[in-house]
Amino acid sequence: MLDLKTLLLLEFCTTTLQAIAWVLVWMSWRHLYELKVIAAGFVAIALGLLLLLQRGQEASALRIVLDNMMIKIGLVLLADGMARFLGQPRCLRIGVFCLAAHLVFWVMAVALAPERLELRIHASTAFTVVMMGVMIKTLYMDRTQPPFLRWITIALLGEYIGASLLQSFLLYWYPDTFANGALLSDVNAWYFFQGHLFIVGFFICLLFMVGMRLSNDLRDRNSALAGEVAERRRLEGELSASLDAEKAAREEQRQLIRMVSHEFRTPLAGIRYASEMLEMMLKRRSEAVTKRLRSIDDAVSRMTMLIDRFLSTERQVEGVLKVEQLDIGELTQDIQRHFDQVGLGDRLHFTTIEAVSDYWADVEMLRTVIVNLIDNALKYSADDKPVEIAISARNKLLIMEVSDRGIGIPEGALSHVGRRFFRAPNTGKTAGNGLGLHTCRQLLGYHRGAVNLKARSGGGTVATVMLPMPGLVPMNDTERWEEKTA
Repeated sequence: MLDLKTLLLLEFCTTTLQAIAWVLVWMSWRHLYELKVIAAGFVAIALGLLLLLQRGQEASALRIVLDNMMIKIGLVLLADGMARFLGQPRCLRIGVFCLAAHLVFWVMAVALAPERLELRIHASTAFTVVMMGVMIKTLYMDRTQPPFLRWITIALLGEYIGASLLQSFLLYWYPDTFANGALLSDVNAWYFFQGHLFIVGFFICLLFMVGMRLSNDLRDRNSALAGEVAERRRLEGELSASLDAEKAAREEQRQLIRMVSHEFRTPLAGIRYASEMLEMMLKRRSEAVTKRLRSIDDAVSRMTMLIDRFLSTERQVEGVLKVEQLDIGELTQDIQRHFDQVGLGDRLHFTTIEAVSDYWADVEMLRTVIVNLIDNALKYSADDKPVEIAISARNKLLIMEVSDRGIGIPEGALSHVGRRFFRAPNTGKTAGNGLGLHTCRQLLGYHRGAVNLKARSGGGTVATVMLPMPGLVPMNDTERWEEKTA
């Protein structure tokens, strides 16, 4: 005859170790949140077995119900945890309903017929059959675990159902065996012994299921990682192809610019040669003619310099930007002289001219910017309307403003003005190609500056150039070498 107390102690120790193991498994893989439900189920069963060990022969009705309910709660948690883990519909509602019915029946049986032990055993058998049947259905519907593992677990559950039914049948067929006997007697030892074997086998099956789940997750992650690597390689190939195409496009652009530069230089050289011939042929020329010839020569020189510096794509190469200290007075005189030579100087009004002692820039670029802005203001204003120019320094910015009383810029086109080849719809047939303001913004970009356009009160436009001071401070040889080697 098996000793029941020894079996209960062995089963309690085993279940307690299993509960601790499941808690550690859940803490190691917290993303498998279902494992905490399984761990809670083993903890509840271990607690119920501990209460059984502490129960005496003359146990109160409350202890009888409480001990049994703790084990039944653990069984419900195991069923629900396994359903969650396998991704099947949860069975918590069925479990709670069975627990409530079982509790009501046991309370009534203990209170009204405490000597009828078979009533409580039959109720426990019914509860076990229902919950084990739910677990068998969960395993049967599952397709995430290997078939052999599912069928082994189903066989274990079926064995426990069979043992429970056998106990009830023996009690029904041989009632004298349990007559006037205590619930916890050596007669029930065989039932607890097979229960111990079941809980050990069920624990092993669940561990194998978790291992298979982790293995499948790892395989899926490796597949996803391999797909991501392949996708990145594909994108890398596309990026490499795009970079090659961009390099080819840039090379074509360089060739086009070289060709355009060459084509510009040819007629400019012809113009310069013609002006020199005129100067040689006209021995007695008036001051106006001399002034015009000098203006032609200056314009050709300026155009040649712009071709060499603005159209070049190698603007970052040392020597392209000619940085020098800005002389505001000389700049304004040069601008005035430029427009005097074309008969438009009388329309320029320099309203505010402040001396700036410490600003460094490519002066020729800034001159081109101001000339383009003034040229636009003159072009889109009536012949009798002046253009006002103001230059000042405030808030560590060099401010240059060109204001006119011209046709203005429509509000809808204001954000587009400055794009290459864009012209406002109100420009009409006025000559232009949409490159003037675009060129200004490019040149100002080398100085970290900007130009803003806004409507002027009373009609017209105000173009404001803002340049951070002190500008492009020249580097000494050491700084230039450090920049190249950075």
